[in-house]
Amino acid sequence: MAVTGKPGRHRLVRGSPLRAMAGRLSWGLGDQAVSSLSNFFVGVVVARSLGAAAFGVFTLAWVTYGVVLGLSRGLATDPLAVRFSGVATDLWRGAVARSTATALLVGTGTGVVSALAGIAIGGSVGGAFVALGVILPGLMLQDSWRFAFFASGQGHKAFVNDLVWTAALVPALVLAVLHGSVVGFLLAWGLSAAVAGLYGCWQTRMTPTWTGARAWVREHRDLGSRFLAENVLVAGSGQLRMYGLGAIAGLADVGAVRGSQLLLGPFMAVLIGLSLVTVSEAARVVRERPHRLRLFALLLGGGQAAAAMAWGVALMVLLPESVGRYLLGDVWESAAALILPATLAIAAASFTTGSSSALRALGAAGRGLRAEVVTFAGYVGGGLIGAALGGALGSSWGAVVGSVLGAAARWLELEACLRERDPAVTSEEMRTT
Repeated sequence: MAVTGKPGRHRLVRGSPLRAMAGRLSWGLGDQAVSSLSNFFVGVVVARSLGAAAFGVFTLAWVTYGVVLGLSRGLATDPLAVRFSGVATDLWRGAVARSTATALLVGTGTGVVSALAGIAIGGSVGGAFVALGVILPGLMLQDSWRFAFFASGQGHKAFVNDLVWTAALVPALVLAVLHGSVVGFLLAWGLSAAVAGLYGCWQTRMTPTWTGARAWVREHRDLGSRFLAENVLVAGSGQLRMYGLGAIAGLADVGAVRGSQLLLGPFMAVLIGLSLVTVSEAARVVRERPHRLRLFALLLGGGQAAAAMAWGVALMVLLPESVGRYLLGDVWESAAALILPATLAIAAASFTTGSSSALRALGAAGRGLRAEVVTFAGYVGGGLIGAALGGALGSSWGAVVGSVLGAAARWLELEACLRERDPAVTSEEMRTT
């Protein structure tokens, strides 16, 4: 790191690696702040407009979108972040053209499946899944541009892209409120994302290369297949927990859990925003300063876990009941009882972000997958057993158990990977940190 001043006093100067990393992380936070605040706004409007049961239907579609997002990222953008962060522009452009096409194809294929499932299910839940099928391609395309920009260190372009999504979302939500249905809100959310996805083509002066999608998946199948499985386990655990909770305790309990998650939304902006850039940053650490990887992971995960706890305590101590009722309407009372377990679960998940990023940067997809299997089993098992014993509250405490188990498993895998990779460097790092 470049330094100036008296001996023993270090400060960042222009061009230092740490300063550059801080700048990239700042754009990640800013970008996700825009994205998460818009998602928070959508959730609040839906909860206030439709009530607990309909909000539960909206949540089922939301968590299903999360699974599809995991599919897209595993096949398309996670390999991009690991192998094309900070590379020459021509290499980046060629990779992005193929990875965005892969994401768009994932969205299209799963969209067809979702729409057919919705037709078969029927009713309000079926209508929500038909609407989800319509919007999935645009959602996947928009997300792929964000990862592409962060891989090249152009976080400001991702920030602008999300601003475009938010600008398109506002009038769409006005129309959705007038329509007053889950389908209307889903279409407003997803079609405005499609506008931002098309804007991404204009930003890069590129369009997805359809013929390159198959080659992209084939070339990166060593990482992609394992990242895919890991991401599906991450998102699928939330989906199965919500599906099971709805079947065991009812849609109102699903809405309560989602309401507690919305209250933690501003902090989630930090967690998800950093996740957009942490794999790319960890990959740079591996290339340039591999002996600092453990420290990078500890600072990243520990800092986020502490921030999660601080935010949860602030909610429980400082948030007036009147404000909570204004934000969530009828969902508030049941959601407020879940703030403590929701905070603990997110704090445990936050602690894994550093170890997860480090494992991915090292290409240790198999180890990450093994850790995620433990998380999946604990989170789903705990959530469903808790739901049977105590509804939404029991399910939330069960999720805490799964999150803690997952955090421990992921850090153990990282330690084992570092020892295998270079025992000498690992020992030196442990002495210096």
